[in-house]
Amino acid sequence: MEWFRDRCVSAGLPCTHQRQVLYRALLRTEDHPSPEMLFDRVRMDIPSISLGTVYRNIRTFLDSGLIGEVSLHHGSLRLEANNEPHHHFVCTQCRTMFDLPTEGLDEIQLRRPLPKGFRVNRFHVEAHGLCAACASKKPRR
Repeated sequence: MEWFRDRCVSAGLPCTHQRQVLYRALLRTEDHPSPEMLFDRVRMDIPSISLGTVYRNIRTFLDSGLIGEVSLHHGSLRLEANNEPHHHFVCTQCRTMFDLPTEGLDEIQLRRPLPKGFRVNRFHVEAHGLCAACASKKPRR
């Protein structure tokens, strides 16, 4: 949380109680919650918080680089506090996501040049498959 407070100060953001509770809730999770999931968790600590307040603070966090946005093509916006380079596993059935460390993955290299004017800022790998819970379920008939 000290890092969060320092980043708020350097970004010129007030480090309010609501923002601290939101960020702490995000730090405590590994499932890359949607804003609605984060809202449900934060309401345990701040019952009067509104979904609009959660969304506004999430946008502020994203714009300030305090949190990351995970792959928009999985439906709802998914969030994470892990700003270290890493990749993700996505369950194709229940949409559970978890981090995959970069260790053990070969370095990604392009074999062909990008179109003129394009440049790569970062690579992000997603492994798609079934999580342990979904893989252990018997298929429906």
